[in-house]
Amino acid sequence: MERPAWAPRSIDISVPSVSRIYDYYLGGSHNFEVDRAAARKAMEFMPGLPKIMQANRAFMRRAVRYAADAGITQFLDIGSGIPTFGNVHEVAREARPGARVVYVDHDPVAVAHSQVVLEGEADADVVAADLLKPRDILASGPVEQLIDLERPVALLLVAILHFVEDRDDPYSAVAELTAALAPGSLLVLTHASYEGIPLPPARAEGAVDVYKDIRNPLVMRSRDEIARFFEGYDMVEPGLVPMPHWRPETAPEDEDPYAFSGFAGVGRAS
Repeated sequence: MERPAWAPRSIDISVPSVSRIYDYYLGGSHNFEVDRAAARKAMEFMPGLPKIMQANRAFMRRAVRYAADAGITQFLDIGSGIPTFGNVHEVAREARPGARVVYVDHDPVAVAHSQVVLEGEADADVVAADLLKPRDILASGPVEQLIDLERPVALLLVAILHFVEDRDDPYSAVAELTAALAPGSLLVLTHASYEGIPLPPARAEGAVDVYKDIRNPLVMRSRDEIARFFEGYDMVEPGLVPMPHWRPETAPEDEDPYAFSGFAGVGRAS
């Protein structure tokens, strides 16, 4: 397999990556055949996966605009993935010029592309770090330089927590991150769930098994389990809901049925 110029030498391009699979679902070009093969296999069981990812991105943009309109000028996007059109810094600055953004990902391809996209940007940067190591994120150079933790921050955890198994205690990682944020900060989150998927759970499990096979288990949590991530935060209306129902800009009934798979919500620190 020929290595393209954009792929860092440090990555194994024979192993699928959830970031590159996500990029494929969104119609991006920074993925390999091994990623596309895994995505197609998952789509044999759950053909609407691209619609779910598109709903994630659409919610993220609405939530960022909401945060910016509420006066927040600092954004910490963990599990940011490979840059696509309508990144957080683009959406935030459209509503709030001068907004500062730090992206965080542990995928070398996502980090490398973010560095290219952000070259020359004074108010946006990327950190190579893991969600499960909050101290590394909070103590990183870009966060210390761009994010003032004494002022409100929008913390984005979009489509990342369902890749963290219970044994790795994602609740503690989120609690450590949110505890470092000032009152008025926002927690922006989406999470996969069997609830809302327009398929029998047994069939949806086939797609979950594909992620397990590529050593990136997909953990489907219930609405109540997802709500636990917001402990200590007051939910912004309309609460924790299927993605198209969170402050929609178009009629939810016009959305693809798969877009309602999983939940999205925004919480505010008091």
